[in-house]
Amino acid sequence: MEVVAKTNVRKAAGYLYFVDKDGNVARAKMSRAGRKKGKVKKEVVARSHVKKVSGYLYFIDKRGNVARAKMARGRKRGGKKKAAKSRRKRR
Repeated sequence: MEVVAKTNVRKAAGYLYFVDKDGNVARAKMSRAGRKKGKVKKEVVARSHVKKVSGYLYFIDKRGNVARAKMARGRKRGGKKKAAKSRRKRR
């Protein structure tokens, strides 16, 4: 994980924070019981104008900064083997 832009956004409960298509920090109200379904209006919280690079996942970290992490693509061969399923004893 690497910090791309320092925004120091304070997160409020009940909102989903994300990096929008323009590279700004935005938030949208989360679905809760009683709210009508449909599109929710997003509001820009901080302007960071981050240029997104393909192959990275952009998110808001615990400190309110824009961070990115390399996305896992494909699987590596020779990794962990799945544990064999235990079979029931037949009577």
